[in-house]
Amino acid sequence: MRSVTHAHMPMLAFILAGFLPSVFPLPAHAGEDGYRLLELDGYKVKWGDRRLGVGARVSYAFAGEPLRFDDARNCRDLAPIEALLGENLSMETLARETAAAFRVWERAAGLSFHEVADARDADIVLGAQGQPRGRAFANVSYAPDPEEGVRSIERALVCLNPDHRWKVGFDGNEDVYDIRHTLIHEIGHAIGLDHPGPSGQVMAFRYTEAFNDLQPGDLRGVQRLYGPAANDHGPANGFDTHLAERSTEAYRANHLIANSAMSMTEDEETGSNRDLIIDQDGRNVPAIGAAGIHGIADR
Repeated sequence: MRSVTHAHMPMLAFILAGFLPSVFPLPAHAGEDGYRLLELDGYKVKWGDRRLGVGARVSYAFAGEPLRFDDARNCRDLAPIEALLGENLSMETLARETAAAFRVWERAAGLSFHEVADARDADIVLGAQGQPRGRAFANVSYAPDPEEGVRSIERALVCLNPDHRWKVGFDGNEDVYDIRHTLIHEIGHAIGLDHPGPSGQVMAFRYTEAFNDLQPGDLRGVQRLYGPAANDHGPANGFDTHLAERSTEAYRANHLIANSAMSMTEDEETGSNRDLIIDQDGRNVPAIGAAGIHGIADR
């Protein structure tokens, strides 16, 4: 059984899996292929076999009690998932939306997710933030494998702010985030994907309601890590995987135009998270010694 409360996670790697508001200054560069694999301390990370393109079976659970992960940068204090519930979000709805978010990635690549009852037995633990800030975050730890190259993810945490309102479905109001879309993004980090840039993909770091399914870069990234889905149940959320290949050049051209004038600012943002920053390529890096640079505020 996994140790959870006051858990020690060796070789922790930190990511802040948050969307940014549209007013936030954006980096100039995006991943050339519409995706970027998470690199932590110079290692790519994934679940299961350390070879890229090999699938994995991953468990998840909701936090049912307060949990503390002493070495985590994000989601260090997890409150019970019930803290997210409200008038428009029941536990039944939250469980359904979470399962649907996992299925999006499951249908896109060689991944299998299953829920377990006890968070101490889970690979991915989801909960509310015990110390609310931002919108949503993720923390990834990997095992200290002796081999070079890809490292195995040991545990991932996903936490959402209970002080913010959450909704189900898009309605054009981007101040209130859709919980399924947010969870899809957070789970993407938890399985080894980074931010490729500000927009155009589910894994981009700016929240948008322009699309509700995986985009070409998202598909390329997750299949690079885990290979294609073992069973052909059709594209994730109806998205044509062949379109991913056909649209590569268009994606690059659009992002070159859209991001050519973007740059980071050195002014500190009120409410921003200082644990991590985005470098000029949109990657998450620890903000040690990074005073004066924006942290990623939220998703």
